[in-house]
Amino acid sequence: MKKKLAVLIALQIVLAWAPAPSIAATGATLKPFASDAEFTRLLATWKGKSTHRRDQFGAMQAGAANAPVITDAAAPMSPPPPPSPSAQPMQEAPSSMDKKDFEGQLAQAPALKAAKSASITNVQTQGVDEGDIVKQHGDYLIVLRRGRLFTIRIGGDALQPVSAVNAYAPDADPSGTWYDEMLIADGRIVVIGYSYARGGTEIGLFDLDAHGHIAYRATYQMRSNDYYSSRNYASRLIGHQLIFYSPLQLDPYSADPFASFPALRLWHNGATPADFHRMLPANRIYRSGSDFNVDEGLALHSVSICDLNAPTMQCRSTAVLGPSGRVFYVSSDAVYVWTSAWTNKAKGSSAVFRIPLDGRAPGGLRTSGSPIDQMAFLQRDGYLNVLLGREGNGEGMWAANGASGQLAMLRVPLGAFGDGTDIAPRRDYRVLPGFGAQQYGLQDRFIGDWLVYGAGAAWSPNPATTAANTAFAFRFATPGAVQPVHTDHVVERIDALGDDAILVGSRGADLHFTSVSLKRNATPVSTYVQPDAAQGDARTHGFFYKPESDNKGIVGLPIVRGNGGSAAVLYLRNLALRLSRMGSLNSHASASIDDACKASCVDWYGNARPIFLGDRVFALLGYELVEGRVDAGSIRERRRADFAPGVKVAR
Repeated sequence: MKKKLAVLIALQIVLAWAPAPSIAATGATLKPFASDAEFTRLLATWKGKSTHRRDQFGAMQAGAANAPVITDAAAPMSPPPPPSPSAQPMQEAPSSMDKKDFEGQLAQAPALKAAKSASITNVQTQGVDEGDIVKQHGDYLIVLRRGRLFTIRIGGDALQPVSAVNAYAPDADPSGTWYDEMLIADGRIVVIGYSYARGGTEIGLFDLDAHGHIAYRATYQMRSNDYYSSRNYASRLIGHQLIFYSPLQLDPYSADPFASFPALRLWHNGATPADFHRMLPANRIYRSGSDFNVDEGLALHSVSICDLNAPTMQCRSTAVLGPSGRVFYVSSDAVYVWTSAWTNKAKGSSAVFRIPLDGRAPGGLRTSGSPIDQMAFLQRDGYLNVLLGREGNGEGMWAANGASGQLAMLRVPLGAFGDGTDIAPRRDYRVLPGFGAQQYGLQDRFIGDWLVYGAGAAWSPNPATTAANTAFAFRFATPGAVQPVHTDHVVERIDALGDDAILVGSRGADLHFTSVSLKRNATPVSTYVQPDAAQGDARTHGFFYKPESDNKGIVGLPIVRGNGGSAAVLYLRNLALRLSRMGSLNSHASASIDDACKASCVDWYGNARPIFLGDRVFALLGYELVEGRVDAGSIRERRRADFAPGVKVAR
């Protein structure tokens, strides 16, 4: 009787995730608008359906975007502080708390080729590089920090600062602009930032010569709302093709909706809004056959692909129209954008769009729930797999840090993506155990054949409903049981140790590292405890694992000691999932250093990274690059270089 009751309860939960069976997709795609006039008529229809007045709608849209209306006169802003529930241990977060084809037919691009060399960035998809604060190119490391670019020569056993330039145009006022991410391809450096003062997303291009010197090339500006997410990154790179996601809120009350459409301009001193050129003709803007609630907010979710090797940057853009809440993920051949309404309570109110990178038309599928973050996605073996929470507002700003309601995994074949009218069927949702009504800092990672997920601290911990110090793991492509993984700490980070996993989290004042075997079962193997420490960087890029063989490798993670104490990168040896301390490389810098910062004076994307290059081990710590020496299983400092502005001596 109890077994039957449990089955009935589980069935009721599954039925709640999807309102109706789906019709199988038959190769259909989303439909583009035929003209600007057709788009204008649709906005007029939505305006007629809105229950808000014009002023109410504008205020709601501005709040949803976390950004002002984009004009050259917009006041400088910065992201609001992240939520900090009392149950969450205080730590540096993230790291140091520092936040064409114009107007014409777009040519279909050839298939993008994955990067040839391994990235020093902890990326989600191999071959798809992600914007970060440090990159390698040949004999040089390039660092983006506080509105400046630096190069340090490491080739030939060197450790020597070489060049430093501003990360913005020579005649630009950098105030009100945040320079966040950097990528490099074939000697071309690209810096991605967001300017509240000059018109949205800013793309700066720089050339790196054979001697490590950086020369400014050009700055382009893309009209968009703020792309910032406390977890995700706006840019990706495949070969020399920059892939960039940006949202833009729509206002059906606008007298000229196209005046705020995604557009690009080559910036120069004296540039005006008239210099912007539309990036999106109507026939590259897609919508599904289903309707949206205009009062929930509307956005153009645009994906642009730009050739970094072109003398003048050439971009082709595609946009899908949907609710404002968003999470995006880039696989090797497509960008996925999951959109959801801000209240997100209606069944089937969210949708996921698949935008192929080869220029073909997108497909869509109506869904329920919202992904936790970009790590909740995996495209593999002809399926899309996504971990979902029942309620969520996407990943804008710090939205990904909170999750509430029932958890489930959606697994759908890529053939299910169609014209956006079909609904993912009930059978494609798998209800999962959760952590109570509302959690802070849900973590997730696909590792090999497994999905592993866990949670940090609850907003209001309730022992009766919260699975304290427990993660879960299961083989996502098979019907096997979901296995609990018990730890003696909360889970603030999940990452891969080759084909196995590591869970990192706090217990009291200490930081715990638990290795988990993902073989026949998900089994905790060992735990290393770093006393009086916390993570120094909450983003995925703060972590790196260097495998040396199938069962041996080195873990690197930035930490901070004590209550806001000294910073370091901690290194652990993994030997058959037995974790042991190798040592740390520590910062010597004074916190009171005056670097005459003019832009991006808070390290929103962190300022510390473990770096592995061949047999060499480094720690980036603010303006210090420290090299370590591995000897008899331990790591010790070999030498360091200080590249702070005005300091040119390596030692």
